[in-house]
Amino acid sequence: MFLIGCGILYGVAGTLNMADLAVTLPGAQKPELIPVAAVLFVVAFGIKAGAFPLFFWLPASYHTLPSPVAALFAGLLTKVGVYSMVRVFTLVFIQDTALTHGLIAVMAVFTMAVGVLGAAAQYDFRRLLSFHIISQIGYMILALGLYTPAALAGGIFYILHHIVVKSNLFLIAGITRRYQGSYDLRRLGGFYADRWWLAVLFIVPAFSLAGLPPLSGFWAKFAVVRAALEARAFVAAGVAIAVGLLTLFSMTKVWSEVFWKPQPAAAAAGGSGGKPKQDGPGIAWMVVPVALLAAVTLGIGFFPEPLYRYSLRAAGQLMDRAEYIRAVLEAAP
Repeated sequence: MFLIGCGILYGVAGTLNMADLAVTLPGAQKPELIPVAAVLFVVAFGIKAGAFPLFFWLPASYHTLPSPVAALFAGLLTKVGVYSMVRVFTLVFIQDTALTHGLIAVMAVFTMAVGVLGAAAQYDFRRLLSFHIISQIGYMILALGLYTPAALAGGIFYILHHIVVKSNLFLIAGITRRYQGSYDLRRLGGFYADRWWLAVLFIVPAFSLAGLPPLSGFWAKFAVVRAALEARAFVAAGVAIAVGLLTLFSMTKVWSEVFWKPQPAAAAAGGSGGKPKQDGPGIAWMVVPVALLAAVTLGIGFFPEPLYRYSLRAAGQLMDRAEYIRAVLEAAP
């Protein structure tokens, strides 16, 4: 899809330099092909990002990976798709924003809703978190669909927050599996009584993912929802708020199953996924990155303004195409 889109762009404009495309596409001789290329890029980057209805690969694959690898993928790979969409649809494809960005906004609403509903039905820790990746991607591409400076700033802030929080939750899932030998929430339990410190480390990213103040997720969701209200996208804002409540429900389910209820007998005997481990140096090294990521989440939550100012500057540069075009084309030979 990506290569076909690139081929159409090259056939229409005779270039694939993004700054040059931004200049030449408005005067292209076959303007009817530009929306075709735009939709192809939406599909290609939507698959990469895990957006609705192209997310099918993500919950079917992420739960098969070792937790450190899943944490790396969850934090970075889907954001590559979001980043690509943001770059292309703020620089190249802005000729018909009612079509392109309207399509992205509709995809965002369904991505949020379908992802969180899928998560609510899961009892595998990593599959639940995988579906939440999908729902959170919806917030990020909604910011692009709204296509205002405030929305883009909120989307950039959301990406940075989500990288930290989602990676942390996958690492915590790996620690619980190491202790009790399973990722099945029904086979886990008793962590609050035996290892209260892990329960505290879980609460920070879990509540941040749901958007509770004063954690980083609250400010990220607040920025996107406020931008939606300012753009009079009331349905999208309402869905975003409802998805936050359902995310809280999912995190409460994890808390109840993993941390609050007594440890099942099967987990004490080794569970279904491996032999449980006791505390030791290996566990300590696992906890250090979790604690550091939780500290970053708290730091962003209590001091969001520096990161938000950075996001606003980045959004301003995305909206002001002339600066980028001048920087690239004037440096060309």
